[in-house]
Amino acid sequence: MVNYETLDVQRRGHVGWLIFNRPDRRNAMNHVMRDELRTAWTELNDDPDVRVIVNAAHGRDFQTGADVVELATDGLGMERYRQSMEEFDLGFTSWHLGIDKPVIAAVNGICAGGGLHFVADADIVIAAGDACFTDPHVSVGQVSAVETIGLIRKMPAEAVLRMALVGRHERMSAARAYELGMVSEVIDPPEQLHEAAQALAEKIALNSPAATRATKRALWGALEKGLTEACKSGAAELVSLWGHPDQSEGPAAFAEKREPRWKVS
Repeated sequence: MVNYETLDVQRRGHVGWLIFNRPDRRNAMNHVMRDELRTAWTELNDDPDVRVIVNAAHGRDFQTGADVVELATDGLGMERYRQSMEEFDLGFTSWHLGIDKPVIAAVNGICAGGGLHFVADADIVIAAGDACFTDPHVSVGQVSAVETIGLIRKMPAEAVLRMALVGRHERMSAARAYELGMVSEVIDPPEQLHEAAQALAEKIALNSPAATRATKRALWGALEKGLTEACKSGAAELVSLWGHPDQSEGPAAFAEKREPRWKVS
């Protein structure tokens, strides 16, 4: 296992946890965290015992985006990231890296700016009752683009535009995020967020790992394509599992009234 400076990577049964661990900096993403995220996502995706990944945070806030203090003082600013952005080789979220294991984002406290990448790119998002969302890019002279483009595929466009254009002068509550479809569940009391995330992940982990990964690929792929092309790609994913041991094991376990023994994949 890798020793991380800015992240805490754990395994809890079949659930892998990727936890932001800069609580003193409100989990702002400096260049070290940005690099470590690529390694951590890959580590959990390559672990055959991990079936679901939870993305969470230590401390009072989930993720506050780029470390603005670092940008202002390190002499490089955003130029540090120019090449990766121009080549669109970002590598710090599951979607950037093509992670096909299910990903749950468990959001507490503030999720701001670049932190919205992790909301847009997760498969399922749950939020503590005290969570709030804001996009201060335009308030610090930056363009709001990739993360909000991702969100506009999940929720009403006007809600995303409002957040992007109003900037740091307004925050969206967890309750409002639920109404708009940004999150699928609000957890109260907030202290139970990680417990709820683990319980949800364990439900997903009960299913065939091969089938869940193929399902994720099919559904995310549909966002990239037109209807017919998406359905054809989905059919290919479906057929790709025909003959897989899990397709015999699932009905057998049901008939025998026992838990299925899925093939590790």
